[in-house]
Amino acid sequence: MKSFHVNFWIRLSLLSLLLVALLGFLMRYKISFEFSLLLQKNVQHAHSHFAFAGWVTQTLMVLLIYILQRSTESFNLQKYKYVLASNLALAYAMLISFTLQGYGLFSITFSTLSLLVSFWFSWIFWKDLAQLKGKTLAVPWFKTSLFFLVLSSLGTFSLAYMMATKHVPQDWYLSSVYFYLHFQYNGWFWFALFGLWMADIPMTLQNEKINRNAFNLFLYSCIPAFLLSVLWLKIPIWVYGIILLAALAQLWGWYLMFKNFGKYALENLEPFYRFLLKCVALCITIKLLLQLLSLVPELGKLAFGFRSIVLAYLHLVLLAIITTSILVYIRKLNILYYRKHFSLFFAFFALGIFLNEIVLTTQGIAAVFYTIIPKINELLFGISILLLLGISGMFFSLKKSN
Repeated sequence: MKSFHVNFWIRLSLLSLLLVALLGFLMRYKISFEFSLLLQKNVQHAHSHFAFAGWVTQTLMVLLIYILQRSTESFNLQKYKYVLASNLALAYAMLISFTLQGYGLFSITFSTLSLLVSFWFSWIFWKDLAQLKGKTLAVPWFKTSLFFLVLSSLGTFSLAYMMATKHVPQDWYLSSVYFYLHFQYNGWFWFALFGLWMADIPMTLQNEKINRNAFNLFLYSCIPAFLLSVLWLKIPIWVYGIILLAALAQLWGWYLMFKNFGKYALENLEPFYRFLLKCVALCITIKLLLQLLSLVPELGKLAFGFRSIVLAYLHLVLLAIITTSILVYIRKLNILYYRKHFSLFFAFFALGIFLNEIVLTTQGIAAVFYTIIPKINELLFGISILLLLGISGMFFSLKKSN
């Protein structure tokens, strides 16, 4: 059996994260200073599509394949190499086409092909998961993550259809965007990450009953929890009861996971990375509480009515929770070779995430009271430099070998 060169693929993933940070820096530069060469909306589309496909999805695929290979005897590596190469190539194609064109023939074509690659991966990985049966309790988490990966594509297909036909009803457009986002980060990303952390816990330490209960709470609440993202639609009052139950179920599921498995996740980590993982746990708690609070009508209107608050929430999920937990998990696996300054640059990156959340939230709260904070866009630009410096330093602190 050929070896899966996970070091090579993870290095490519970190390069993708560097490019995501570079696009974020470019967007912040355009807000603060003159730069008319590229359209802001196009750069924004490139930033989001590449972050999802080129960074998070690509990296989760790599880690899932690594876990599968590590735990099985027979493993057809070649098909996964084709999947990873195809997904990454299409992610770069989307990066370029969205930057230059926005939504158009090429970008929609590459987006559609990227979805087909995700279907391909889901199909072959689902079948290979049979080899993990009885070896880990992560299997249902992995299978559910693949289901939501496929389901999220309905939002993208809806968006592509509207853009291609030039008929874009506002409610349908926003609903499609939030449908895709929800089932990506609350479905595919969420379940895959929980599965990865569970796969790293020895079977002898895993409590099957608690794992099953927590899994079921997240599974059955995920679809109704989508409605938390579209509370601005005219939703029947009785549906709010279902949404409330979904939000409470996710909080209880998280409590079960944290209480029973959190200590194992912290094992074999240096103090700095243990601290970061505890920060991720705090951010997950904040996220789930914010979901619950958004059911209060006045708070819900504020959440959806101010762009900075929406951005703060999205970055809380995608940077503070998803990205940070992936990076800490990679560190825990000990599959890369680092120079001594890697952790210092990781600290810069983590500080940038924290400051970004604080400033975006402050900007959003100020907007609620119709208050403008002087130089806040320049401050956010400075934070984007810190984020770019952090991930650049992390990437260039990697070594090919010891």
